[in-house]
Amino acid sequence: MSTRRTSRTLKRGAALLVTLAVTVAGGALLLQSTGLAPRALAPYLERRTSGHNPVITGAGAWLAHTLTALDRGPVQPFIAGPLTIGAQLAAAAEAGAGRSVLATSAAQVRAAIAGAEPGDQIVLLPGTYRFDGKLAVERPGAPSQRITLRALQPGTVLIEFDTAEGFVVKAPWWRFENLTIRGVCKRHDDCEHAFHIVGAASDFIARNNVISDFNAHFKINGSEGRFPDRGLIEGNTLSNAAVRDTGNPVAPIDLVAASGWTIRRNLISDFIKGGGNQVSYGGFAKGGGAGNIFEQNIVWCERRLRGAPGQRVGLSLGGGATGAPFCRDGRCIVEQEGGVIRANLIAACSDDGIYLNSAARSSVVHNSLLDTSGISVRFAGSSADVEGNLVDGAIRSRNDGVLRARDNRETPIALLYLGYHPVRRLFSNLATFGFDTGSARRTGAPGASLDLCAAPRPTNPRYGAFEDFSACLAH
Repeated sequence: MSTRRTSRTLKRGAALLVTLAVTVAGGALLLQSTGLAPRALAPYLERRTSGHNPVITGAGAWLAHTLTALDRGPVQPFIAGPLTIGAQLAAAAEAGAGRSVLATSAAQVRAAIAGAEPGDQIVLLPGTYRFDGKLAVERPGAPSQRITLRALQPGTVLIEFDTAEGFVVKAPWWRFENLTIRGVCKRHDDCEHAFHIVGAASDFIARNNVISDFNAHFKINGSEGRFPDRGLIEGNTLSNAAVRDTGNPVAPIDLVAASGWTIRRNLISDFIKGGGNQVSYGGFAKGGGAGNIFEQNIVWCERRLRGAPGQRVGLSLGGGATGAPFCRDGRCIVEQEGGVIRANLIAACSDDGIYLNSAARSSVVHNSLLDTSGISVRFAGSSADVEGNLVDGAIRSRNDGVLRARDNRETPIALLYLGYHPVRRLFSNLATFGFDTGSARRTGAPGASLDLCAAPRPTNPRYGAFEDFSACLAH
């Protein structure tokens, strides 16, 4: 080949590369403007190309796989080792003036619940208790005499439910502690809730329980114009051993129309919905309630169960919206008002880490999101102050949501299409979430609140949920 022809070939090749680069850059900027992350575009492309000839179907599958791989990157060894986030909250039950009622059989547990009086301490002795029908909790406690059902030590009492609902709590002032609860139904449709807190069941507490294999571990909703307000779900481990083979809602925390709940220091993982629309949530509050708080939780969408089809969302104010008859005001002018999501670690989700759907006056502060689509503030009813978050993904407004974002670290969507994750580079070790020594801190930020691992924040805190993640690991 002559020198002249070689020169022309090189120039054409360079021009082609420039054109390709401009096209890719333009496409990335367009996708940046739409707020559509690669992992969100991938399933859409796969659906649109399915059912065509093999070439189109194959190309769609390849492109979907490539986009997902660019966005999600290699499987990350998040959080190697046991956690103390919930394990150290096993406080002894508060002393009261009521009776101490010991139970050694399922029949005795049922009788103790049916005959409970304010201040009772129902203590299950070590063993396995199996129930094939729901446990109706209908006897009220009192503000100074809460009724408690518990094991003396965590891990000594196993409750098995082969029934759609386990504890159906309809009365106020109950507490459940230190229990291991498992759904053992052959069909996943038949194990809906470990706890159904409904109607008049205000001032509920569940602390330091290990609950697995339900569609919605905690279902909370109103009934007949009454709402179970002011609940606390703290220090629990909520998970599933397998993909839930159901078209029913899958969300370990399913809160509808109640107000004033605090969801704190729980480990929530592996909530994959295999049927229906295949969309699931780690936890949501919706239905017109107000003042609900998610704080200091670890939400790990895909911990042991990975690669299943469908969309997993970490935490949400508003969820997938609510039918008007189930809303607190009968209309759901907004799904949530004055909700707070703070100091949570949310990881390995195939969709948004935090999703606000018609959630007014929301506060999203100091959360860490790794391997998610980021934070989405959606629809005109939503307004949110988003501050101090560390987001391996984008923070964006959709469908006229009002976003007030201040001093966050995030990743532009355009970079995700190139497989570039600068937020992950802030960590020297993703298995333990160890920061690089030079990672930036905020300046002039309030230092009064506690971080994910219950450490006080300094006046110049790190971005995200925690100062030093080693405080969350068992030693």
